[in-house]
Amino acid sequence: MTAPRTIADAFRATSTILASAGVPEPAKDARLLLSHAVGLSSDRLIMAMQEPLPDSAEPRLASMVEARCKRQPISQIIGQRQFWGRDFRVTPDVLDPRPETEVLIAAALSAPFTRVLDLGTGSGAILVTLLSERPSAQGVATDLSPAALAVAQDNAVRLGVAERASFLPGSWFDPVQGMFDLIVSNPPYIAADEIPALSPEVLNWEPHMALTPGGDGLDAYRAITAGAPHYLRPNGRLLMEIGPTQGAAVASLCHAAGLTSPSILQDMDGRDRVVSAVLAV
Repeated sequence: MTAPRTIADAFRATSTILASAGVPEPAKDARLLLSHAVGLSSDRLIMAMQEPLPDSAEPRLASMVEARCKRQPISQIIGQRQFWGRDFRVTPDVLDPRPETEVLIAAALSAPFTRVLDLGTGSGAILVTLLSERPSAQGVATDLSPAALAVAQDNAVRLGVAERASFLPGSWFDPVQGMFDLIVSNPPYIAADEIPALSPEVLNWEPHMALTPGGDGLDAYRAITAGAPHYLRPNGRLLMEIGPTQGAAVASLCHAAGLTSPSILQDMDGRDRVVSAVLAV
């Protein structure tokens, strides 16, 4: 009688399949997919490696492995991504929240704020995280995509900040009223000539509207820096995620718009990642 397939057997087989499909870090992804299929945390999965793989997990795992071999992002396959210690719902309608964006979160939390505006919110990861960390704050988010706004609203509900957040359809500041002491954004910034070099996970699965404005990749920053002074309170801050080659250009746009003290913050890999500026009194 053939012994049942163990979780360790499934892990090895999944790693091999993903590697043969050219998936980066196949062992890491195999662990994540297997963990989701079995319904165990990564830590518990390691402890359960010699146990039989449940029959109910086989079809779930096969379906997820097939999707990953097509280079669908892990977050879309399992439906969530961890960001700043919280799990956010993710769909193909929104960008996958990335660790680099946590640089913006850290900068935002480095000073007090009571009213925050998130432009182009996507999954809502930035706004929901900031409101979760500052229970007395209120926030507004905008996005052109109704589907993205629905995901952001759901994340706000799931993480308990919906009563302090408003989600408005529209481009940048168009639907916005009122003043804010913090404006944040992770806008589309990939230049048109950089698109072909993107990984299949990004190029084929993430919303292009959230990735690139076309041209030189700076159009969103032109709109945001021009509008921000009209919505920032005195000494209010503007924080924008940028591509690693855009720091000087975006800082210059801030200066031209009358914002002061533009500074460029780096991520953990030493790449320029966030531009910060202030509306002086």
